[in-house]
Amino acid sequence: MNERDRDMTATFMRERTRLGNFIRRRVRDPSDAEDILQDVFHEFVQAYRLPAPIEQASAWLFRVARNRIIDRFRKKKEQPLVELFEGDATSDEDDYRLDLALPAHDAGPEALYARSVLLEALQAALDELPANQREVFIAHELEGRSFKDMAAQTGVAINTLLARKRYAVLHLRARLQDTYEELDF
Repeated sequence: MNERDRDMTATFMRERTRLGNFIRRRVRDPSDAEDILQDVFHEFVQAYRLPAPIEQASAWLFRVARNRIIDRFRKKKEQPLVELFEGDATSDEDDYRLDLALPAHDAGPEALYARSVLLEALQAALDELPANQREVFIAHELEGRSFKDMAAQTGVAINTLLARKRYAVLHLRARLQDTYEELDF
């Protein structure tokens, strides 16, 4: 086994559990989650053998996993964002998840309109949040950063970050409920 193969194997062994958990939290069907995990590692092996090295292999793996999850949901008529961007494991996960379902891009003109209305409402609701809550929500939900990493970088306690995320989610749910009702979801 050459050095590149050893590096690839070490990365695989180091990231398999975290990546598997990341995928399983976002995909309900265990067999789909396993398929995605296998697809990600297959793509990793293929990309690793290219002449240009993969910089930051961990980040690359999670980005590919997120893309594969999104691709899988795009095949369906509705994309539940809660499964794409749910929070880290917490004692009461419902307080940390935004249950937002967006119609697929290809579901027709009415669905496309509803999608744009929902995204505009989400942006407006995000803009209403205090900066510290908005930053935590965006970093965790959209950028995929862990609370542990955010705490290490900012010096803010994980429990404080969790509380900020919870308050953000509660606000966003309340604000988006009216939009859902208007769109008759």
